[in-house]
Amino acid sequence: MRSDDVRPSRECGADWVKTTRLVRQWEDMKREISLHKYYESQKAGHDIGWERATVDWMIRFGSKKS
Repeated sequence: MRSDDVRPSRECGADWVKTTRLVRQWEDMKREISLHKYYESQKAGHDIGWERATVDWMIRFGSKKS
């Protein structure tokens, strides 16, 4: 293999993706769901799981997000 055949990894030029509004909103939503999961698990006395926390969060708060 010649040195000019070596291609950079996918991540080299993809740093801009991390700053897009979509990714920032997704990260915010994951953080909120994680907190929701923690508090609801504390109330329930056991881990309610990511899926249940996500569905519950979406029902309660998802439509309020813009």
